[in-house]
Amino acid sequence: MIKILFVCHGNICRSPMAEFVMKNLVAKAGLDGQFTIASAATSTEEIGNPIYPPVRRMLAQHGISCAGKTARQLRRDEYADWDLFIGMDAANLRNMERMFGGDPAHKVHALLDYTARPGEVADPWYTGDFESTWRDVQEGCTGLLRSLSE
Repeated sequence: MIKILFVCHGNICRSPMAEFVMKNLVAKAGLDGQFTIASAATSTEEIGNPIYPPVRRMLAQHGISCAGKTARQLRRDEYADWDLFIGMDAANLRNMERMFGGDPAHKVHALLDYTARPGEVADPWYTGDFESTWRDVQEGCTGLLRSLSE
């Protein structure tokens, strides 16, 4: 069982999008039983809030449900519970390492490191460009699944 936790600042846009895109890709590949996939925030700002409506609509346009998901914060004691912590940007990576007190097992990675164009996943909270975020997340999750399947 491979356990993946996607992480962003608030857990209402990018990380839940990645969570549900990855779950969809895994299901389509017939690998459901081989993965545990979830998402969390580094901040407390959105705890308990549902996924941001434009993100829900974007997922729904692609036939992906995110029903019941609410934002939660990453906890320091979760480091031992997950195989990979996948951040959306450099701030997420820094915050995770700070929260964990380091990354001795090298579990913290950037989503776009699994693509041919490493960098940061576009943040639609500030840009309003959910299509760019969708493309980044889709490409990153596809690359991550390919990497884990090799």
